[in-house]
Amino acid sequence: MKFSEKWLRSWVNPALDQIGLAEQLSMAGLEVDDVAPVAPAFNNVVVGEVTKCWQHPDADKLQVTEVDIGTDEPATIVCGAPNCRAGLKVAVATIGAVLPGDFKIKKAKLRGQPSNGMLCSNAELGLNDDHDGIIELPADAPVGMDYRDYLELNDATFDVDLTPNRADCLGLRGIAREVGVLNRLAVTEPEIATVAATHDEQRAIVLDAPAACPRYLGRVVRNVDVTAATPLWLRERLRRSGIRAIDPVVDVTNYVLLELGHPMHAFDNAKLQGDVHVRMAEKGEKLTLLDGNEVTLDDDILVIADAQKALAMAGIFGGEGSGVTTTSRDIFLESAFFAPDAIAGRARRFGLHTDASHRYERGVDPELQRTAMERATQLILEICGGEAGPIVEAKDERHLPQPANVQLRSARLSKVLGITIADAEVSEILERLGFAVTATEQGWDVIVPTFRFDIAIEEDLIEEVARVYGYHRIEAAAPAASLRMVPRKEAQLPVSKLKQLLIDRGYQEAITYSFVDPKHQALLFDDAAALTLPFPISVEMSSMRVSLWPGLIGAVAHNQKRQQQSLAFVETGLRFLPQEKAENGVSQQPMIAGIRAGKAHTEHWQEGERAVDFYDIKGDVEALLVRTGEAHAFTFTADSHPALHPGQSAGIFKNGKCVGHVGAIHPQFEKKLGLNGRTFVFELELAAIQPKMLPQARTISRFPSIRRDLAIVVPTQLAAGEILKAIENIGVNHLVDLNLFDVYEGTGVADGYRSLALSLTLQHPERTLEDHEINTAVKAVVEMLTNEFGATLRE
Repeated sequence: MKFSEKWLRSWVNPALDQIGLAEQLSMAGLEVDDVAPVAPAFNNVVVGEVTKCWQHPDADKLQVTEVDIGTDEPATIVCGAPNCRAGLKVAVATIGAVLPGDFKIKKAKLRGQPSNGMLCSNAELGLNDDHDGIIELPADAPVGMDYRDYLELNDATFDVDLTPNRADCLGLRGIAREVGVLNRLAVTEPEIATVAATHDEQRAIVLDAPAACPRYLGRVVRNVDVTAATPLWLRERLRRSGIRAIDPVVDVTNYVLLELGHPMHAFDNAKLQGDVHVRMAEKGEKLTLLDGNEVTLDDDILVIADAQKALAMAGIFGGEGSGVTTTSRDIFLESAFFAPDAIAGRARRFGLHTDASHRYERGVDPELQRTAMERATQLILEICGGEAGPIVEAKDERHLPQPANVQLRSARLSKVLGITIADAEVSEILERLGFAVTATEQGWDVIVPTFRFDIAIEEDLIEEVARVYGYHRIEAAAPAASLRMVPRKEAQLPVSKLKQLLIDRGYQEAITYSFVDPKHQALLFDDAAALTLPFPISVEMSSMRVSLWPGLIGAVAHNQKRQQQSLAFVETGLRFLPQEKAENGVSQQPMIAGIRAGKAHTEHWQEGERAVDFYDIKGDVEALLVRTGEAHAFTFTADSHPALHPGQSAGIFKNGKCVGHVGAIHPQFEKKLGLNGRTFVFELELAAIQPKMLPQARTISRFPSIRRDLAIVVPTQLAAGEILKAIENIGVNHLVDLNLFDVYEGTGVADGYRSLALSLTLQHPERTLEDHEINTAVKAVVEMLTNEFGATLRE
C-alpha cells in the first residue's frame, strides 16, 4: 500500500517527523518498506503563463514564446512541444535552475533565437515518463509561485508492506485510523454527503450467486463528460500512490479504492442490456478483458453479467465490451461485497493480479459499499458533471459476515504478555480501535467492527492490545528452562546420519520443490497418478511429486548447463501418492534419493578419468544398507521401472518387499529432461532403512580361521546374489565370512556359462577346526549348489 505523507497528514497529523512516523507504523505491525520523495531534487522552477507564441523563423518544429513568470519582464523561451500555446499555464525552469540529472539551465540560442529558460514536461522534472508535451497547469495556478510549493512536492511516499490479515489498511482511511489510535488523535475524514437522485433511471440487480456476492449496489449516472480533465490534486495523489491517471471516471474509482480501500467499477450504461446479474460463469464462457485479452472462464468464476452476456470478472477485471470510453455518456457504477473465497486464486489462474483482486482476496468491509458509492458519485459529479439516479441495492443477509463477538480474559492477557496492563487502559485501547467493549468479571466482552474481519479469537485481541500498548514497553524477560535429556532411540537411524554418510562419499545435499512439472513426471512415471494442484505457482510446478527423482534430475540438468562435470546429489523428503484409504486420499511417504552423473570423481593426478557407472551408485546404496546392521536382509534383483534403463536397473527388496530402486535413467528420456550423458539414480523408503539392528556382544575367537576357495561353473543368467543367499541359508557350521572374489567367462568355460570364485572363511569360537569338519562344511556347500543350481566345480 503506497500513500502520500501529506495526504495522510490531512486526515491525522501526529507530532512525529517522517522517520518517527515510519517507525511507529512498523512497530504497530504495518511495516514500512520504503519512504521515498515524490519528486527528485530540482530548483528554480516556477509557474508561468505563455502570453505570446509564434513560429520559429528557422525551424518548423520550434516555437518562440513569451512567458510571464511573475517578474518585471517576460522571459523569451524557445519550445518544441506540440501543445505549447498562448494562455497556457506551464512549469518554467528559469535561468540557474538545476533539474534532475544535474541538468543546468543557462541562457542559450536555438537556431538564432534567444532562449532564457525551459518549459518543462513531467519527464524532464522526473515526475513520470510522459515526454508527449509540456505540463499543462490549471488556469488558476498562481504565476511566479515556486512549482514545488504549488504541487506540494516536498512530500514523501510511504510504502507499507501489509500482512494478509490487515486488509483493513489497504486504504488511506485504515492507515489514518491506525495512526489516530496510536497517537490518541481524532481522524478528520472528508465529508461524504448523500447524493440525491435527480432522475429515476435504474437497473434491477439479481444475485444468482448470493454466497459469493451477498451485497451489490448499482447506480446510473447520466450525462457524464468523460473527456473532462481529472483535477491536478487527484492525479497527483494517484501518482504518489503508484497509479497512473487514465480518464476521470477510472481515476475516481481508483481514488476511492486508495482512499477508502474499496474497489469499484464503472460500466457504459448504453452497452448493458436488461437487468444486472451476479452469477457464476458458464463452463467455457468467453470474455474479452479491458486489456484486449480473451479468456475462457470456468464455472467457479464469479461474473457480472447483463441479460445476454458476461460483462466483467467480478472483483478482478472489467470487460472490454462494457468499458467506459470517451464517447460514453451514461455510466453504471457498481459497489459490491464479494466473499474472499469466491475471488481468491481466480486472478492468478489467468496470470492477473489487480488492485481490486488484491483487496477482495483479503476481504473488504461488508458495510462500506454505500459509502464508497456516495463518495464516487460525489467526485464524478464534481469533475464530469452529470445527473445521479437512485442507488439500487440487492442484499442477502444470510451470507453477509456478521460482527464477531470475542471474549478477552484479563488473566490470559497478563499470562501471554508477561505484564499486567490496567483494565482501564485495556478498555481504552479496544474502544479506540473501534471495538464495542463491555466489562465482565473475567475481562471483557468485545464486539468486533465489520472492518476488522481478521479478529476472530482471543489471541487476536491480545495482539491488538500489545501492539497499541507498544511492544517496546513490554520488558524482555529470558525464559527459564531446565535442561533435560532428549529421548533418542538407539535402534533408529537419524536421517541426518544417512545424509552425512553420502555427503562423506562426495554427495551434496539438495532441497527441491514438492511441486514438479507434470510433463517431466509423466515421462518417468507413466503409470503413476499424480495429484494436480488447483492453484499452482506456475504450470511447470502444478503436480505433486510421486518421487524425488524429478527435482534431482532438474538440479543435475541445471548444473550441467553450467559446465559442472561431476555431480552427486542426495535429498530426503516426502513423495505424494494417491491412496483412497489414506488421510485426505494422499499417502505421504518419507524417502531418501540420490543421483550421480558425469565423472566418477574430480580430476586427480593419480586417478584415471572415467564416467560414473551403475556400480558406483549401487555401492553408495550398499553403504546405506550396511548402516542398518542387517544388510543381509536386503537384496538387489533385476527389475523393470518405467524411468530406468531395462538393462541397468534393480529393485531393492527387504525381506521380500520392494523398498526402492536403483539404476540408470532410460536413454530415451535424457534429452527430454535436459540431461547430458548417462545419469544414475536411487530411491529408498526411509522407513525401511532407518530401523537399526543393534550389535550383540560376543567373545572374539582366539583360534585361527581357515579359508577355502571354490570355483563353480553356473549358467550366465543365474545371479551371483542368489548363490550367496543360498549358501548363507543352509547354515554351514562355523561359516563367518562369504565372498565372491572373481567372475570369469572365456576359454575353458562353455558358452552360456561363467565361473564364480567364492571364498568361505570358517572359524570356531572355542577351538581349532579339524580337517574333517572343514571338509564336511565345504562338501555341504558343493552338494547344495549342485542340487539347487546345477553348478559344477571348475577343473
